Amino acid sequence: MNSKKSFTSIAKNYPKKHFFAASAVVAGIVSLMILPTSEQASASRTEVNLEIPSDDNFTSSKNTSASVYVDINDVSTTTTTATPQSYGLETSVHSKTSTLDAESIHSSISSVEKPTPQPAIVEPDTNSENFKHSYTVKTGDTLASIFSKTGFSSRDVYHVAKVYSDATRLHPGETVYFAKTPEGKFKAFKHQKTKLIASIVRTNGKGYEVEEIKRTPDIQYRFAQGTIKNSLFLDAQNAGLSQNAIMNFANIFGWDIDFVQDLRQGDQFALMYEELFLDGESIGYGDIVTAEFVNQGRKFQAVRHIDEHKRVNYYTPEGKSMRKAFLRSPIDFARISSHFNLRRKHPVLNKIRAHRGTDYAARTGTPIRSAGDGKVIFSGWKGGFGRVVIVQHGQGIKTLYAHMSKFNKKAKKGARVSQGQVIGYVGMSGLASGPHLHYEFRVNGVHKNPVKVKLPAALPIAKKYRSEFSKEAKKWLAALASNKQATLLAANVD
Repeated sequence: MNSKKSFTSIAKNYPKKHFFAASAVVAGIVSLMILPTSEQASASRTEVNLEIPSDDNFTSSKNTSASVYVDINDVSTTTTTATPQSYGLETSVHSKTSTLDAESIHSSISSVEKPTPQPAIVEPDTNSENFKHSYTVKTGDTLASIFSKTGFSSRDVYHVAKVYSDATRLHPGETVYFAKTPEGKFKAFKHQKTKLIASIVRTNGKGYEVEEIKRTPDIQYRFAQGTIKNSLFLDAQNAGLSQNAIMNFANIFGWDIDFVQDLRQGDQFALMYEELFLDGESIGYGDIVTAEFVNQGRKFQAVRHIDEHKRVNYYTPEGKSMRKAFLRSPIDFARISSHFNLRRKHPVLNKIRAHRGTDYAARTGTPIRSAGDGKVIFSGWKGGFGRVVIVQHGQGIKTLYAHMSKFNKKAKKGARVSQGQVIGYVGMSGLASGPHLHYEFRVNGVHKNPVKVKLPAALPIAKKYRSEFSKEAKKWLAALASNKQATLLAANVD
């Protein structure tokens, strides 16, 4: 019989509602097969062996490196559900460490809430479900292609995807596991998103169900410090901090210090941060807990606070917010190429023209961040400014960002943007002699020098948190001082 006729005959005799249902299943499977996975960058991590002195029962340690790193031994704490950024600190610094009294350490810091981290990707415990088969997700893989390689059917793909919404969100580098029946049919699927987070889809005889698995790490504390000789970026790297850690440190103090313009040789920094452990192994880094920066003789200190909604913020020891209503600089670690100057000669037009903003020289494509919360009132081409975004911040304050190479799609006219949100990227559109950001700060229509304008502060810590925060701030700052003293003692011994 002709195959075309055979199919037509079957279609005519097949009940319509069943025919349409089968068509829907096939369409769903086809869509899953063509959906690619999204990219996920993987950062390299290096394990560190560090130690941490406490504000009491402290025994100093000799260290031949530029910084003292210390360890809380035998102290294990359970985390809450707050989610900080994972810093991925890296270091080649090794030191002799001192063992601290675990009980006194625990009583000193156990009342501080610990946030849940964003951990590294590793293999899970696969014994409970007899997951004998594994596969590492590659670029371009879909659930359907992975199931096909593992020997499962399109029907299995359909049922798993129907109950598990993250089936189309498999990232390169993640590991998936499979369990089969003795007959080789599908039994269970495990998606190991991180070392702490996994999802299992299994058959239960009647259908398919999903189980979410979350683990909590233990936390130990680390200390690092350094002196500025070149730049915060280079000198912090020399002290053992990764790029992510340096950026987060800079973000804490970025409202008060311009780390390009204000930095001087001899400035000093120190911080304490979390290292995360699972089953005795380091899996990454959590929050900066307390930090200090001495800039041109001025000391700035910050202490972390986690509120009842698990939001992490930083405050001065007195409870004032480290945040300001506006960032001092809308671009990270850029060089000021031209200051606010009402008598400046234009580099392209070669004539005197007021320069009512600050120019930051940076590579094309460098992210530009909104200096504060607000609403985009202009996004487009503006004469010699080229591609421009203008943000309205409440009543009377506007910021302008010019010469962009391209806009962020989320920063269209009328969009609400938050402080630090990327609104565009550095370029040299319009009249520009090189890639840079031209940044203006206007108050009631009057241009102000962005570098010198007094920035309004954000709200202080809520009254209901002040008493608790004050106690915790004293503990952490005492521990920070102890670490600094240990470094000084070690240096004198050497």
